[in-house]
Amino acid sequence: MTEKVYITSKQMATFICPKCQKSKTVNVSKYASLDKIVKVKVSCPCGYGYTSILEKRKKYRKATDLPGSFVHFVNGRQVGGGLMKVKDLSTSGLKIHINTQHQCTVGDVILVEFSLDDSHRTLIKKKVIVRNIVGQNIGTEFAPTEPIDKALGFYLFS
Repeated sequence: MTEKVYITSKQMATFICPKCQKSKTVNVSKYASLDKIVKVKVSCPCGYGYTSILEKRKKYRKATDLPGSFVHFVNGRQVGGGLMKVKDLSTSGLKIHINTQHQCTVGDVILVEFSLDDSHRTLIKKKVIVRNIVGQNIGTEFAPTEPIDKALGFYLFS
């Protein structure tokens, strides 16, 4: 299994051997600026070899498959909406997959509503800003006016 390793702001990454749990922190600045997925082969002093993916994101993302709905706004006016699935979550945003050929553009505002699959089925209702679009997948960032949600923080790290 390939593990993700996060690059710090100082261009360092800590690799942890899945077999013996020894860790080693390495300067990965030569990979940080590459605009593609970077897989590195790591050899541990214990003799075990494994592959890791260098993750350039600043925030941890949790893969999900949570159903929900969205309302699309342009210039403060509702122009559409529909069903969606939350594909991943972080403390700064989420990626959604919409079920229709809905026309969004980067910078648009979407109101998303979904429930976490935690024990309380916590309802999340957030305003997000579209940051990128790939087919029916939309990468979003929480609007600056949205408060930090404690339940979402607990969910991400559980």
